[in-house]
Amino acid sequence: MNSAAATPVIPLISVIIPAYNTEAYIAQSIQSALEQTLKNIEVIVVDDGSTDDTVAIAQQFQDSRLRIFVNEQNMGAAGARNRAIQAARGEWIAVLDSDDWYAPERLERLLQIAYAERADMVADDLYFIQDGEDTPRSTLIRESGHDFPSPQRIDPVFFIQTDVYGQKGLHLGLSKPLIKRSFLTHHHIEYDLSLRMGQDFWLYLKCLAIGARYVLIPDAYYYYRFRPGSLVKQSKVARLNGYCRAAQSFLQQPEIRNNPKLAQALSHNLSVFERNRAYYRVVEALKQKKLLLALLEMGRNPYFFVHFGQQLKAILSRRWQYYLTKDKLAYETRLSHSAAAKDPGLNKV
Repeated sequence: MNSAAATPVIPLISVIIPAYNTEAYIAQSIQSALEQTLKNIEVIVVDDGSTDDTVAIAQQFQDSRLRIFVNEQNMGAAGARNRAIQAARGEWIAVLDSDDWYAPERLERLLQIAYAERADMVADDLYFIQDGEDTPRSTLIRESGHDFPSPQRIDPVFFIQTDVYGQKGLHLGLSKPLIKRSFLTHHHIEYDLSLRMGQDFWLYLKCLAIGARYVLIPDAYYYYRFRPGSLVKQSKVARLNGYCRAAQSFLQQPEIRNNPKLAQALSHNLSVFERNRAYYRVVEALKQKKLLLALLEMGRNPYFFVHFGQQLKAILSRRWQYYLTKDKLAYETRLSHSAAAKDPGLNKV
């Protein structure tokens, strides 16, 4: 027996797919990874306690590059991704949500850019596609209003300034970069288990703050699906509490504290989180018909009235456009895009 032939090949890229109750989508996601033009990869699916046939469908694939792990209890996207990274053997990590998919050349192209630019992280543009449609409606870069004719180095201040909650911007917390695994392991970086949503933004920021070279290319190879029920039904107040805690924690870290421009940018984001949290404290009290609590929150947070006026204008504009066009799908797509802007880094697991 040839001992050299028996030596396992170390994959260049580990594609990690956290999955939860996505039986209708997981096959397309896995297939798009296995059919990459770059063949020296592994695909790691971590099922996060699904109650449907997600695992059974994943197990139907007969490919030695596919590895499947099953969490007995739901750990959230952060826990599922951390488990996948711990099991990964590739030089690079590529995240793929279980209801999204890759263009066939995506990994090969990103790896070429990573080597050419000597990058630690490389991201492409994202196609935004509504569930049930064949053609993307837009892309992340197009929606942002920015224009990048060539690969662009992303610095941490720019990353924060263009990803402000509820405001138009690049929102690179939604991006799915190829990340050098050794960078993550050397610096002990992992997804924050305390956050049920938006973990991507904070992991990317940690990498950037300690010096990761992040390159964004203007070409889109990732299909980001918007679908009914894909967004976690978590209270906005609870979500914003998590964002505030994360921002406050980051502001105490030396790499942020010792960089005045970075600290200023993150402090601004924190103030935006806090204002929105004040607004949604009133909104959620009203939805729960707790009128006294709502009045108390209004008194504590007079910014509510300013934010309400801004929100009302946007809501009426969207509804008026819907009634004029009767295009329900386009209306839902705009709502989905708006939700993504409000919650950069939304996971759909």
